[in-house]
Amino acid sequence: MLGGRWRRAVSQIGRSAAVWGVSTVTMLVLAGILPDFRLQSADGDSATTIAVTAAVAAGVFGVLSAVVWPLLVRLLLLVPALVLGLLVFFLNGSLLLVALRLNPSGQSEAAPETAVIVAAVMSAVASATGGALVVRDDDGYRRRLYRLADRRRGTAPACPPTHGTLFLQLDGVGHDVLLTAVGKGLMPTVARWLGHPDGPVRRQPAATHRLTPWRTDWSSQTGASQLGILHGSNHDVPAFRWYEKDRGEVMVCNRPTGAAELQRRATAHTGDGGLLTADGASRGNLFGGGADEQALVLSIAIGRRGRDTRSRAGYFAYFSDPANAVRTALSFVAEVGREIGQSTRARLEKRRPRVSRAGLYPFVRAFATVVERDVVVAAVMGDMLAGRTAVYADLVAYDEVAHHSGPLSRDAEKVLARLDRSLALIEKVAEHAPRPYRVVVLSDHGQSPGETFRARYGLSLGDLVRAGCGLPVPRRAERTRSGTEARAAVRAALRRWPIREREERHRPSRHSEPVVLASGNLGLVSFPDVPHRMSKEEIDARHPALLTTLAHHPGIGFLLVRSEEHGGLVLGAHGAQVPVDELEDGQGPLASFGPGAADAVRRTHSFPHAADIMINSFHDPADGEVLAFEEQIGSHGGLGGAQARPFLLSPLALSAPVADGEDLAGAEQVHRVLRRWLRESNGPEVPVEATRTVEAEREEHAA
Repeated sequence: MLGGRWRRAVSQIGRSAAVWGVSTVTMLVLAGILPDFRLQSADGDSATTIAVTAAVAAGVFGVLSAVVWPLLVRLLLLVPALVLGLLVFFLNGSLLLVALRLNPSGQSEAAPETAVIVAAVMSAVASATGGALVVRDDDGYRRRLYRLADRRRGTAPACPPTHGTLFLQLDGVGHDVLLTAVGKGLMPTVARWLGHPDGPVRRQPAATHRLTPWRTDWSSQTGASQLGILHGSNHDVPAFRWYEKDRGEVMVCNRPTGAAELQRRATAHTGDGGLLTADGASRGNLFGGGADEQALVLSIAIGRRGRDTRSRAGYFAYFSDPANAVRTALSFVAEVGREIGQSTRARLEKRRPRVSRAGLYPFVRAFATVVERDVVVAAVMGDMLAGRTAVYADLVAYDEVAHHSGPLSRDAEKVLARLDRSLALIEKVAEHAPRPYRVVVLSDHGQSPGETFRARYGLSLGDLVRAGCGLPVPRRAERTRSGTEARAAVRAALRRWPIREREERHRPSRHSEPVVLASGNLGLVSFPDVPHRMSKEEIDARHPALLTTLAHHPGIGFLLVRSEEHGGLVLGAHGAQVPVDELEDGQGPLASFGPGAADAVRRTHSFPHAADIMINSFHDPADGEVLAFEEQIGSHGGLGGAQARPFLLSPLALSAPVADGEDLAGAEQVHRVLRRWLRESNGPEVPVEATRTVEAEREEHAA
């Protein structure tokens, strides 16, 4: 034991000396090529003096980076996290200037702008050197992963011998998109898990995971899906945003106040804290899932919370390593440039469909694909190394890019390849965790391609509704603002939220003016002056042309309204009217929307906050196209196409999600499956017959 400790100590000293030596050489090289950076006096010094000066400066800079940097980052949590990322270069350069001033020779100096460059290069070189030296040393590799990851729990207690479970959500990645990416060789990690042939000789590896598609509810978006998955209920979540007459407010899933209220309602509805109540961690999600440790979680972005549940706590864990900060900042800048280049090429090639990608969007995309990804992955690594029982994390990179570039675009495919590398890293970290882990990868919804409703017809859904009501329509159609998870994450990081009255409270100027909201290709119309959900008969009496105008428009697939005669009624083109109790998949207005559409519509009709008029856009089953009511060419939120077909990628060691021949339908059923898997992982290690498990679960749910 003592000999092992001595060997580890000597090994650590050797690595530190090697990093110091490489940093010294790097500083000497930079001093030779940068005109505003010198390590000698104006009269010149001997080579020995210059070398000693460089060694001392490199050593002081390394100590300051290790000791002072984490303190600076903790203090700077008072400023927005995105601003912190932009301050990385300045802070690193400042530490270098301090190191040069503390040098006993007093001969070294650098211009401030040059110090920023020198500090960035030295941090990157030191990080690469340290990483290369510990690749073959499991103990050293594990210690380095601890420094890169979340260390909020400190020294972890002894872990039980049972499996931990990691649920990793790839936001917006549809089942078919995943299979296509695997077939193209873009996701080798997933391909290996599925047992797809690899290598030049097409070797067939043994599969370790099974891939299962599942079907979303009518509201195919992260708010409804993730609430159901994490908390077991997404009852009364009709869309991404909807108007609540009893409160006179617009509820929005990706607002902190909205997310907190939805989580409270789900908890009250189920009487249970959520999927992660037993030693769980929630990372980068809209909701906490009952986890006792949360970071980058939207539902706690506003309000006083403990140290371990601050929504931005994960930023400190990540940016406390200066090499991490430099690497992410450089990647952030590169991603901004990549987006500008890709959007410029799309304009020059006159690609269609296309939406605007100007303004702040390049920075939003870079935040989602670089900063959010790196911070969440580091937090997950820390959770596994700390031995947490259950972790649920969301990576929003693909969803953000697919909204603006298209779900099948090359831009989106490149994001999938980078996400696969994150999966490979997490798999590697799991080998060094104090307990075995089972990695489950899933998505909350897919995305359906198609141009926007406004681009095809020259008017927005709001304009069409106003025309049907006999109200004046603006000459220029207004854009429907797009709401995505990445934009919510940026606002949470910046602590900048729209004014409540402007975003969440509606004050109609006239009693007859409707509130028109969009959630992808799902539209909602509410009349705020009527306290109850209006019936078809009442709408016809007030606006005789409205329902006919909407139902017969070629860009609209079907409408759902309440009926005094039938209870609920689905309206379609050519005067089609089908009571909700008589709806059948593949028939009438739902003919093109696939299996499960009738049940999804019936369920939404039962929600207390269903809109007066629920509108689903046109869907072409031949190419999967829908028409988004928002400014998105890859959309989700309603029925139609790939958006309603996400995936569940689970280890073969766990029981099958459902019995053969059955469909996995709805986020609430996915929650029950994940609960079952947690019981299997943490309970006795005995064989479980999958079909019997599913049958028992069905009987329990029916009871």
